Amino acid sequence: MTAAPARPVSPRRWRHLLCGAGMLSVLIDVGGCAVGPNFHHPAAPATRFAQAGRPARTDSLAGADGQAQVFHPGADIPAEWWTLFHSPALDRLVRHALANSPTLDSARHALRVAQENRAAQAGVLYPSISASFNPARYKTSRTYSPVPNSNSWLYTVHTAQLNISYQADIWGGLRRGIEATSAQRDAERYQLEAAYLSLTGELVQAAIAYAALRAQVEATQDLVASQREILDSATRQIALGQISDADLAQQRAQLAQAEATLVPLRQQVTQQHDQIAALAGDMPDDPTPDFTLDGFTLPQDLPVSVPARLIDQRPDVKVAEAGWHAACAQVGVAIANRLPNLQLSAQPGLAAASIGQLFVPGYGQWMVAGMLSQPLFQGGQLMHQERAARAQYEQAAADYRAAVVAAVQDVTDSLNAIGFDATALVADSTAERAATRGLEIARARLAYGDASRVDMLLAAQTALQARVTLAQARAARLSDTAGLFQSLGGGWWNRHDAPPARAGWPP
Repeated sequence: MTAAPARPVSPRRWRHLLCGAGMLSVLIDVGGCAVGPNFHHPAAPATRFAQAGRPARTDSLAGADGQAQVFHPGADIPAEWWTLFHSPALDRLVRHALANSPTLDSARHALRVAQENRAAQAGVLYPSISASFNPARYKTSRTYSPVPNSNSWLYTVHTAQLNISYQADIWGGLRRGIEATSAQRDAERYQLEAAYLSLTGELVQAAIAYAALRAQVEATQDLVASQREILDSATRQIALGQISDADLAQQRAQLAQAEATLVPLRQQVTQQHDQIAALAGDMPDDPTPDFTLDGFTLPQDLPVSVPARLIDQRPDVKVAEAGWHAACAQVGVAIANRLPNLQLSAQPGLAAASIGQLFVPGYGQWMVAGMLSQPLFQGGQLMHQERAARAQYEQAAADYRAAVVAAVQDVTDSLNAIGFDATALVADSTAERAATRGLEIARARLAYGDASRVDMLLAAQTALQARVTLAQARAARLSDTAGLFQSLGGGWWNRHDAPPARAGWPP
């Protein structure tokens, strides 16, 4: 009795077969568990830095930048926090830098890379399907039997085939890998926010330092001019025998010291100018705004974030948290690599002697297979990889704790500096007013002949030195206020995108 020929598998049947295999793999995937530790958002640190016995407001006095600053725990920070200094030149500079900074541009591309890597990693959850078409010409030896159905030693075979494979995520190792790349994407996102905050903060600090240096240069130039007048007066007095050569030599030394102080100040002004240009993405010879201390307004209302919000506002803390999360997921990946793995595959296709036969029933072929594999011995490689992943997890946890401690310290130092700056400004302002009053008295006495010109010039020198000190105190207060906004995160959570460059740049 002759056996009946095998019934060819129709396209509908192998589609049903593949559908069943896919449903089986989905059931296996859904029923599986994700091995390894589950990451949870860290709790806020146990600290009361926002209410650490600090007064609710700073010292104050009448005059430039002498207003009291009031602390508001829990207040939010605007995304464009630098506008609180009410400096149009500073606002234009920051917006220009945000649109032209190569550092920000690099961080944006790094985030794009992380996003695409995460999207690529998510593809492992789906079947892998590829198609192939292989036309081949064969010649068989006459030693062999003739080829069936053609009785020819020369023949052609056209093979069209799909290769379908699917790895069932039984233990959640693939999902842990996606979780790790998602955390790495988040880290790059917070790196972008950190670059944004660093750029805006450094620009504000550079502008304030530039204005302070210019004020010091102006005061030092007046001081040098005063010293020269004193030296000219001393030269005339020594000709009349009123002072000694030692007094004249001392005055020359004081003039030389003042002139020597002026040189590094001018150098620092030039360097600060170049730094502002570099931060803005410009060349040193490009024009930049001229900043003065009087062009800044000291913000009077200062936010103080509570610890629970601080860890979500600081980009560096969020980067450390994302690194911890990625390390946690990698532990699950390492564990899953040591467990059994199920691989499903199917190869439906067609094979015919001519291309036209590919569309005729009866030339179909298929293969469906499943493979279960279990690592048995690899020289301890997988075990040590798991141990390394666990150690890296503990390292990332320690790095996160260090980032939180540094953030709390940064905010605390900024709050303390603002309080001390206000107190110092009161003292320096009092000293400057006293020195100015002494100069007025010396001038009046000189007008009535009750004091010498040297006495008046010495009083002018004291007043100019007090003016330099006051300029430094004003700059410190502005700088530390900007540092507080920066240490609290800079309000990046309130922004949507870096603002474009405005028309009319440079100013």
